[in-house]
This record gives sequence, structure tokens and C-alpha cells, in this order.
Amino acid sequence: MDKLLSSLRHGWVKEPARILIVGGGYVGMYTALRLQRKLKQELKRGDVEIVVVTPDPYMTYQPFLPEAAAGNISPRHVVVPLRRVLDQCKIVIGEAQSIDHAKRVATLTTLATQEEGAAAEQISYDELVLAPGSVSRVLPIPGLADHGIGFKTVEEAIGLRNHVIEQMDIASSTRDPAIRDAALTFVFVGGGYAGVEALGELEDMARYTARYYHNVKPEDMKWILVEASDRILPEVGEEMGKYTITELRRRNIDVRLETRLDSCADRVAVLSDGSRFPTRTVVWTAGVKPHPVLAATDLPLNGRGRLKCNAHLAIDGVAHAWAAGDAAAVPDITADEPGKECAPNAQHAVRQARTLGDNIAASLKGQPLEEYGHKYAGSVASLGLHKGVAHVYGRKLKGYSAWFMHRTYHLSRVPTFNRKARVMAEWTLAGLFKREIVSLGSLEHPRAEFELAAGGKPPQDPKGSS
Repeated sequence: MDKLLSSLRHGWVKEPARILIVGGGYVGMYTALRLQRKLKQELKRGDVEIVVVTPDPYMTYQPFLPEAAAGNISPRHVVVPLRRVLDQCKIVIGEAQSIDHAKRVATLTTLATQEEGAAAEQISYDELVLAPGSVSRVLPIPGLADHGIGFKTVEEAIGLRNHVIEQMDIASSTRDPAIRDAALTFVFVGGGYAGVEALGELEDMARYTARYYHNVKPEDMKWILVEASDRILPEVGEEMGKYTITELRRRNIDVRLETRLDSCADRVAVLSDGSRFPTRTVVWTAGVKPHPVLAATDLPLNGRGRLKCNAHLAIDGVAHAWAAGDAAAVPDITADEPGKECAPNAQHAVRQARTLGDNIAASLKGQPLEEYGHKYAGSVASLGLHKGVAHVYGRKLKGYSAWFMHRTYHLSRVPTFNRKARVMAEWTLAGLFKREIVSLGSLEHPRAEFELAAGGKPPQDPKGSS
């Protein structure tokens, strides 16, 4: 079918220009949304076809993952359904395996091809937007692949919440002190946003939950943050980073700087300083790396595996190819030092997507392109309910004011009025009623009870959370 479309495209039948967007995250969704609006305002509907290839039918607003893990926000409200928002785009649930831009062809695996065991499909395009995001940078540490838990998706966030409460259940019911100690020891590796915010929110949630256990107290739990460098949260500045360490240690959280995780085999976290902690929970948030599909293209990459881009967000030296976000090395034209690149974060990604959509539309109409430039405003981080740090436009905030700014900023940035209203309603209700302390870990194995009733064996959790 696609070959037919391609032949028609070059024949006497005029086919619409196909814009292929790989990725449905910040850049993918916002670029498609911008193009969709341009389609209504400036371009004729029949002139352009927008195809978005994404592994999930939703965009995850990652700054809300820690609050979802803590139970402050429903997981449904952390994600934005792409089919509803991008109602004029074609959404393909699948992943790009390789891209031959010289031939304008991308090779995809979709849910259908996986289900049928069929060969990957090929799709041609006229304009390419590469925005697959990043994946966790996992090091070859013994035991990490078997016992580690990530924190990049809503599934991982909710799974981690269930896991923490289940460990408290295990500790409450066991008579073995070794099992109890391991269940109540939680090791987080990585002192960036994901690690610190996840640790702060989950420790806060577990501290509250402990009041409903007759034999588990907050002081029984060990929370350990492992960071290889000499500071945490570098985005908020050195002073606020030091304040964060002080605040976490005041909550009896063990913060270990210039320390690495050497092994977590046999459910024992071994650190580079010689410490050993029997634990059933190792959360890995120690950085990300470019998506593997970038290496399976004929497009230019820099030394860190990201696409070389210019200030127009076009891929250097390549026509009809664009990129932004985590996948792209975009020059920061607002920086004082030459050669500096935009940081791969949400603040840049959302703004880059708008410029990218405008530039693609301008390119199709033969109009001049706009350079992307944004002066970094600063950063905010939550450390749990009513606790946070912020460094915004040179101002440093901490405690309740920083936490309030964190919520206000991200509420303004979460896509769609629908999601804004739902998140605000949940925050309001959470202020009026007690926190939820329910674990729904059984949702991860919905057929377990039926299989057991039918005489089979229930599935085993590979992470051993039960």
C-alpha cells in the first residue's frame, strides 16, 4: 500500500506532503499540535498529512511522576491521550527500528506486526521529525537488570508506589528480622531531579502510611540516596543543592555523595565506600542516553550520540529532517560561551517544539525560518508535601514557597485544560481528606486469581516485590 502511495506521489496524482513524527513525548506531541493548528490556519487540509509514531497512545507529563508515585495525583491525569489532542493526525502505535533518510523511508514495528509475527513495515515520508526522547542509561552492574526499578514512565511510578507499600506489608507480617530489614531499606541511585523528587515524595508517603501499621515506624525505614558526584540537584545551584542535602538528612535520609553502586546481586546493595545494605528495592535514576533508533539512521550524530542540529532545529547538512528535545544537540544562541548546547530538559523541549512546528510549516510554504533561543529561567523541585527548593530568575526559594511554586509552574505547563482542571481538583480534595495508602500491585497481574482458580500457577514478580 505504501509503495502505491509513493508511486502516486511521484506520478500525476498529487498526494499530500507526509510529515512523519517519530515519538509522542513533549516534542512529538507539541510539534504535531503546532502543525495541526497551522493546518487549520495557514495550510490547506489536503496539502499535509501528519503521522505520529509512538510506542504509547499517550504523552506522559514526567514532572508529575513523583506526585503520582506518592498518590497525590491519579496516574490517568499524568498522561495526555494523543488521539484526543491530535485529532487531525494519524497516530500509529509502534516504534521506528531504522530510518533511511536518503530514500525517505522509515522501518516500523507496530502492535499488529508484533501480534502477527509479521515483518516490519515501511513508510515513506517527505519531512521527518525525530523526537524519540531518551532511555535510561543502565550500567553493567551485577544484579541491576534483575532487581533494579526505573522511574521514567507512569507504569514504573505506580509500580514503585505499590512496591513500597507491599514492602511495608511484608515487614509488618514477617517474624524474620533479616527479611524485615531488607524490606524496609530503599536505595535510590542518582541525585538528579528524578532520583531526589521520587525519593522525597515516596519517603513522605511512606512516613505517613506508617501511622496505620502497628509495628512499622518511620524510624524503622532506611532511605539511602547514592550519587556519584559531589552534589545533588545541580540545576538549582550549589546553595540550594546543599540545602536539599541538609533537609533530606534532617528526615533521616542517608545521602552519600561521591559514591557508586557496585552491585545489587543477591538483593544486597554494595556501595563503592564498602557499605552493604540488604534491600528489596533499588531505584535506578542515574541518567539517560539517546534513544537507540538514532544510531540506526543515516543522519549525523555528535560524540554523545545526539543528532547534530542548527539553531533552526533542522539536522545539520540534511534537507527535510528535523529534531528537538533529548535527541537533538541544539546550539544555545543565548549563551555567553560559544559552542554551548541547550540542556535536554522539558523547559527547552516544549519551546523547541513550537519553533519546530512553525519552521516546518514555513519550510513547506517557502518562507524564512526562525532561530530557536530561550534563556534558561531556572528550576524547581519538590521534596515531598509542602517541601521543595527553587532557583528561578536568580531568586532562591525553599520550603513551602518553593513547593507552591513547583505546583503552580507545572500546573500551568501540563497540556490541556482538561488535565489542568483534574489535577487541581485532586490537589484540592487531597487537602480536605486523608492520603490514600492503598497498594494495587495486583493490577500488574490481573489474571493471577483466575489462573489460580483454573488450576494454574500465579505469575511470579521478577522483582520479588511480594
